[in-house]
Amino acid sequence: MKYIVAGHQAVTATEFAELALGTPVELWLGVEGETDEERAARLDAARDILADPEFRELPDDLVRLAARVVDDHPELFNVVPLARPARRRSVRRGIAA
Repeated sequence: MKYIVAGHQAVTATEFAELALGTPVELWLGVEGETDEERAARLDAARDILADPEFRELPDDLVRLAARVVDDHPELFNVVPLARPARRRSVRRGIAA
């Protein structure tokens, strides 16, 4: 299936998200191995974008996109609850707590 956004064809899901949102996905999610300085610069850029009136609807767009992913790919969220370990009782020399 082809996705075309604003006249551009998105080949991958990442490209679709970038075209739909108008920003690279890495801006919001970060990249593996980024330094503290790179992270701070990325977050500053993200704050500037969110403050721009042109992107006022971006948080809503992100929520809609996330909801669509959840709806289209529920298998990503197959969560299995883990058994909670039994509480250990502390024992002091000769005295049970």
